[in-house]
Amino acid sequence: MISGVLYALLAGMLWGLIFVGPLLVPDYPAALQSTGRYLALGLIALPLAWLGRQRLRTLSRRDWSDALALTMMGNLIYYVCLASAIQRTGAPVSTMIIATLPVVIPICANLLYSQRDGKLSWARLAPALLCITAGLVCVNIAELRGGLPDFSWWRYGSGIALVLVSVGCWAWYALRNARWLRENPDKNPMMWATAQALVTLPVSLAGYAAACLWLNIQQPEFPQPFGPRPWVFIGLMFAIAVLCSWVGALCWNVASQRLPTVILGPLIVFETLAGLLYTFMLRQSMPPGLTLCGIALLVIGVVMAVRAKPTKPAVISLSDPSS
Repeated sequence: MISGVLYALLAGMLWGLIFVGPLLVPDYPAALQSTGRYLALGLIALPLAWLGRQRLRTLSRRDWSDALALTMMGNLIYYVCLASAIQRTGAPVSTMIIATLPVVIPICANLLYSQRDGKLSWARLAPALLCITAGLVCVNIAELRGGLPDFSWWRYGSGIALVLVSVGCWAWYALRNARWLRENPDKNPMMWATAQALVTLPVSLAGYAAACLWLNIQQPEFPQPFGPRPWVFIGLMFAIAVLCSWVGALCWNVASQRLPTVILGPLIVFETLAGLLYTFMLRQSMPPGLTLCGIALLVIGVVMAVRAKPTKPAVISLSDPSS
């Protein structure tokens, strides 16, 4: 339990970097950032895949199909929508909407996987979820009080819609990935992370080429293929690929094997806390009191959720006369 929570904490600290990445290169379209990040990840995965080729050969065609579906939903589509939303609504607003995942995932896990992982009674789960929700509301209010630069209802509304799509993509990814790992306890988490990174390469390469063609039509003045600041862009893409996509996914895979899904879900709040920390560091300002109160409520809610123990379903023996 403790090691699983620590791995989830490390994954969240690394994933928090994705909320400031789009702010560092605001002149780059979200599609170019997303496909560039996963193109870098696929290139990094090539030597790792060669070293682990024996383990990768144990994967079936169905496993590779699952890896492709997971990487499309949890990587490419998720990050295209999120990067675009951050550029439209600002990092704090998008971060807080993504922060509903600690509420969404435990509810879905409790409904879908209670027969396998055990079920937390809603009476025990509700206080933790309410505490997390209250924390999210506090931080949202604090951020919206400050106002949004260049506000327009179309830009803001489309950003909200895009980040909601990101929530759906990542909730599906977290639940489906945890299910695969727990159904395959003999598979190494590092090998599974490598497999997902490997299948990303051809998809992201095609996506990057398509993004460049689209930019050539829509913004012919945009320098191809790496934009106006090529070394900054390339360095940022590789840094995010290594830290967020590779090491972060590896830590999350380990946590997924060691923790029940209903407990794993609330731990995604670490990503939110890290994103807020990095955002305020980038702003070079301290968070206001209401934000700090919201963060405290988030942490309390996570602790409550982790301490709650799921009840395993009773197993009735067919040979027992009393059954």
